[in-house]
Amino acid sequence: MRKIAFAIFALLGLALLLWLGIWQVQRLAWKTGILDRIEARISAAPIALPASPTEEADEYLPVAVTGRLGGDEIHVLISTPQFGASYRVISALETAEGRRVLVDLGAIPVGEKDETRPSGEVAIVGNLLWPDETDGFTPEPDLSRNIWFARDLPAMAGALGTEEILVVARETSLPGPQPLPIDGAEIPNDHLQYAITWFSMAAIWAGMTLLLLWRMARRSS
Repeated sequence: MRKIAFAIFALLGLALLLWLGIWQVQRLAWKTGILDRIEARISAAPIALPASPTEEADEYLPVAVTGRLGGDEIHVLISTPQFGASYRVISALETAEGRRVLVDLGAIPVGEKDETRPSGEVAIVGNLLWPDETDGFTPEPDLSRNIWFARDLPAMAGALGTEEILVVARETSLPGPQPLPIDGAEIPNDHLQYAITWFSMAAIWAGMTLLLLWRMARRSS
């Protein structure tokens, strides 16, 4: 009776671990399909900035905007392979129609933080983004030194007096920061690692179960 109860428990545990692994494989296929669609959208031909874009309908939408840069900047502390410690430069762009939107112009080394950058008329090709970079652990921006620790769209729009719209530049007609275009590869897809973990645990569980059953059989004999 003890062996039967143990075998049932072992089989249920193995079935659960295998189900979790299969579920992660299914999630991997689902996530890969989403990332393929995102990548295709990112690299599509740019269009004019929509009148009222939304995150649900227009995330990653490629757009072409022209207008005038100038005025204050927001500097978001980051790290890049090219510069190491760096700042993202977020500026306001005013279009000919009088709209003001945020543009992420790219990265500068920390030593160039206070340098004067080119301003005036600019043409930008980029993608719309609603960043999700803040949580309860994100420090508040140091406004006196203009150092931000994440792209907080509502707060940045309030600081620069723009619509809550952010264009992340891929190309600009003015020299200045190094563009950091959106890359679909940056979106995490860890389901393969999760699947391997669950299947590995299932294999270990099965091995330990067989070992224990073998020991119980030896003791009985």
